[in-house]
Amino acid sequence: MMRTLYTGLSGTKVHQTKLDVIGNNISNVNTTGFKSSRTTFSNMLSQNIAGAAAGGEGTGGTNPKQVGLGASVGSIDLIYKSGSPMMTGKNTDLCLSGDGLFVVKRGNDTFYTRNGGFEFDASGKYVLPGSGHVVQGWMAKDGVVTPGGSVENIKLENVGKELEAKATDSVTYFDNLSANVPVVTEISGGESGSASETNPVTLTLSDGTSVVKSSGTYKVGNSLPITTSMKIYDSLGATHEIPVYYIHEGTLDEEGQVSYSGQWLMSLTPDASVTSGQSTTSTFTDAQGNEVTATLSAVELKFDTEGRLSQESESGSTAEIAISYAAPAASATETAAATDDSSSSSTADEVPAAQSVTVDFSELTQFAHSTTINSAGNGYTKGTLSRVDIDSSGVITGTYTNGLRQIEAQVAVARFVNPAGLLKTTNSLYTASNNTGEVKIDSASNLGNTITPGALEMSTVDIANEFAEMILAQRGFQSNSKIITVGDEMVETAVNMKR
Repeated sequence: MMRTLYTGLSGTKVHQTKLDVIGNNISNVNTTGFKSSRTTFSNMLSQNIAGAAAGGEGTGGTNPKQVGLGASVGSIDLIYKSGSPMMTGKNTDLCLSGDGLFVVKRGNDTFYTRNGGFEFDASGKYVLPGSGHVVQGWMAKDGVVTPGGSVENIKLENVGKELEAKATDSVTYFDNLSANVPVVTEISGGESGSASETNPVTLTLSDGTSVVKSSGTYKVGNSLPITTSMKIYDSLGATHEIPVYYIHEGTLDEEGQVSYSGQWLMSLTPDASVTSGQSTTSTFTDAQGNEVTATLSAVELKFDTEGRLSQESESGSTAEIAISYAAPAASATETAAATDDSSSSSTADEVPAAQSVTVDFSELTQFAHSTTINSAGNGYTKGTLSRVDIDSSGVITGTYTNGLRQIEAQVAVARFVNPAGLLKTTNSLYTASNNTGEVKIDSASNLGNTITPGALEMSTVDIANEFAEMILAQRGFQSNSKIITVGDEMVETAVNMKR
């Protein structure tokens, strides 16, 4: 009879535990990224009344006689599955789909979470605002982020700060130089191929057309200059458009026919008589009145039969343009005024620093269709971070008021062999346990996960299922309570037998 009391008691305990788990699930029905749990039961030890016996020639075998000693909690399992995204419209919120987790740190302690309700704090750190845990990932260098290595705190240094101007140091030319561009076959008028308003020249081209020019210098065998421009930022963030000219070089053979060398010359002047190995210089005045001098090293570009830049190009696939700036010469009146006013500041500080620009031609082609050559370079003027966008791989891109868009960082994602083995802590955080297995930290896309920006993951709690489980837990608790009541009455009856 006493055994009955303890058996019933074990039943009430396990059903109370089940009800506790259900209550926790329901209380977190609106907790971001919450994963519900379930309770499973198992029977406890059984008392053997009689053992099993094998059968003989004239008798059959007998089964063991056992009395169970109650139930125990077999496991409390974390149901690890993705919740539905809930759109919030806040661009720093992240919803993770898949079996991964975000990695966050506080001090030297590492935690994992499915709660993507992140934002940037006053110092630019990407954090869980309720607890101050810093999101981990990889910071970009020169606009390039490389995931897979050791992670660090994601922190945008430019939040609320002005991004200093960067001078252009690289320009790339791309698209096509026409292989069929006509060249000059005859020059009429002018002096040594030089044209002027009073003495224009008539140029006969290889395609049978002719053109009259009243300025410039031309050479038989060369094409007319193809005009392009490079946008350059100086060290103060001011922009300059530097004209650049491409000339297809050819020569006349002994019979007076044009022989194409297949070589293109690049020049900073529109002089079509430029020759191989010749450096060119261009001087102009910028909007601030500074004198700008640009010098281009000799450029000779050759293309192979497939229209690609040949390895035989004498100047290789790059060239250098040296650019210097000089302040405008002050007039005598301005000089005297500056001398009399001791508080006057020097204009030398407003003169941009000299710079060198590497021009890359490796993306150029020479096909038969029309010329479509263009250029693009780096550098920018001053600006302030105005917006942050995050893509499905967790790449954080900053947009600045100067029009610059550059990659700032990438959010890291962790994946465990057994995510159900994670230990829950406070603030919707998890820590690794002895049964989570090895953790792998990489980008979301490399781990087969997807990040939805501007959304949060909803709780996986199913209210209808929890209510059904609650009813079962209640019936189980009531039934086991009745066992205790009946057992108590039996003990009371046994005690009363003595009276």
